[in-house]
Amino acid sequence: MARYVLRRLVVSAFVLLGISAAVFFMLHLVSESPGRVVLGQRASPEAVAAFNREHGFDRSVITQYLAYLGQLLRLDLGRSYKLNEDVATLLAQNAGRSAMLSLAGLVVALVIAIPLGILQAVRRNSLVDRATTAVSYVLYATPSFLLGLLLIAIFSQTLGLFPAEASQSHSPWVIFTDPWAMALPVTTLAAGSITVFAQYQRSSALDQLGQDYIRVARAKGLPERLILLRHLLRNACLPLITLVGTLVPTLLAGNLIVESLFNYPGLGLLFLNSLHREDYPVLLAYTLIGGVLTVAGNFVADLLVAAADRRIELRT
Repeated sequence: MARYVLRRLVVSAFVLLGISAAVFFMLHLVSESPGRVVLGQRASPEAVAAFNREHGFDRSVITQYLAYLGQLLRLDLGRSYKLNEDVATLLAQNAGRSAMLSLAGLVVALVIAIPLGILQAVRRNSLVDRATTAVSYVLYATPSFLLGLLLIAIFSQTLGLFPAEASQSHSPWVIFTDPWAMALPVTTLAAGSITVFAQYQRSSALDQLGQDYIRVARAKGLPERLILLRHLLRNACLPLITLVGTLVPTLLAGNLIVESLFNYPGLGLLFLNSLHREDYPVLLAYTLIGGVLTVAGNFVADLLVAAADRRIELRT
């Protein structure tokens, strides 16, 4: 296991290096001179050139990237052009709220999707299965921003049950301290994941129901509930563990839409505001976070699957 973890860490480091290079060069291509962005369109060419020279933006893009890598090794994400604050500080101020929103959406999705998928598998081709599948396809095809608008229109403006705006508290624990205000954002974030998780769980459970160990358990006369909970559930959840790891960056992207829609102060809203301001150090750091979460999610998912399924051989 130790050799496997070490090998995966080395591979992950090279993947992150490639992601950082790709994002850095793409932003360099689409952005104009940083001096022009910071000083404004009315700044003189001399002032722009002096700013770029002072901050090293007049050097070659390769040299700039190597300097940026050196900053990353020192855990320095740079400084915001427009807000004049350290990017790491800006991210730290907003990361907790986004993380709790993502975690709440993920937990809600799993709590609903796992029993729903198993129910569909046990009652395959029944009315419950067909109706649930139809609703899942509709939800999956509905963009999250449209779903959020529909939830606001129905449950906030028409019924008046929930506020249309998320809590403006800067505490990351607002999910627990003000759940009423966070109900619609969490529901919007979880809805898309529920459909994907439930279908994966259904397919995996159907595959496990045909395995010999299920037949043997039933032949022994074990209660159906015991078979489902003790034998089926663990093995049927293995593909879902991998899927959750790969969907971590998707949750980050979902946060971007949900936070902007419900005006929730988090990383997603920070990214959108930085995009409007052309604040490229913040955009670069946010994209790198997505890459880190993708690599970390896949890495943790592989370890969890290996721990849950003893049949997997870890090859070095």
